[in-house]
Amino acid sequence: MISYELLGITVLWLFLYGYLIVASIDFGAGFFAFYARLTKQDHLINRLISRYLSPVWEITNVFFVFFFVGIVGFFPDTAHYYGSALLVPGSIAIILLAIRGSFYAFENYGSKENTLYLFLYGATGLLIPASLSVALTLSEGGFIVETDGVVALQYYTLFTSPLSWSIVALAIVSVLFISGAFLAFYASRADDQPALKLLRSYALFWSTPTIIAALTTFIFLSQHNARHFDNMMDLWWLFGISVALFMAAMWLLYSGRRYGLAFICVMLQFLCAFFAYGIGHYPYILDPYITIADGATHESMGIALVAAFIGGLCLLIPSLILVFKLFLFDADYVKGKK
Repeated sequence: MISYELLGITVLWLFLYGYLIVASIDFGAGFFAFYARLTKQDHLINRLISRYLSPVWEITNVFFVFFFVGIVGFFPDTAHYYGSALLVPGSIAIILLAIRGSFYAFENYGSKENTLYLFLYGATGLLIPASLSVALTLSEGGFIVETDGVVALQYYTLFTSPLSWSIVALAIVSVLFISGAFLAFYASRADDQPALKLLRSYALFWSTPTIIAALTTFIFLSQHNARHFDNMMDLWWLFGISVALFMAAMWLLYSGRRYGLAFICVMLQFLCAFFAYGIGHYPYILDPYITIADGATHESMGIALVAAFIGGLCLLIPSLILVFKLFLFDADYVKGKK
């Protein structure tokens, strides 16, 4: 029988995976919009990107809020350790999220052709995942020191760690790859061939850095946390499936067919790798301070939270499907007819 701790962390990991996909599309779209204007190609894709962002940009952070509230509710010690260690990186991420939301509104509802607003919107799309990825780095251990109950982040160790920078690089290039793959599919739905050609090239271009960054992260993880790396290697078959799905997505994108299936392959690729990473981390949430069993809240509270979050997931997914059906996958809307 699965314990409530494992069920709870699984549900939370699903929310975090949902945020990874939805936020990556949003963040990458902002960067591509700015890059297209910089290269004088905004007339090809920016209307398409705007049609995608308009209905979904405000709901992107729902997954993140669920995860954040859930992780503190299920595992209260995370508030003490991560709350102290992530005070600066977390504050930076919150400021960047505020800037991103504000300047999206300014760009779309205010001064239409302000390149500075679009630059801030696009730049934050890369800086936010970079700042949030620090939490994954800290979870590997060796970056946090607790002295007499006071938690301190070792900034010098963090900034000089190859693992830290490899995870930041992986977060950035993954965002661009996921976003490029989805937007290529979205352009194909709109039957917008000029936009499709450009966005397909973005997806293909960022696929190679994604694989290189992933392999680099593996190497540095093996040097930093051998236990986690060995546990992940026991799940080699999940990584094998992930690589196979990546190759399938690349073949579909390169051959210019079945863009929807290509994006599904990309999603499943990251699902397999993401869960292999998470399972390999067991039993730690923060190595070596917080484990899933010892750091969990009281059983009755945990069961209530599991029920609440499963209910939230059951409400959230149909709501997103409805939004996608009404806007993103509506043929007339996608083609800009309404």
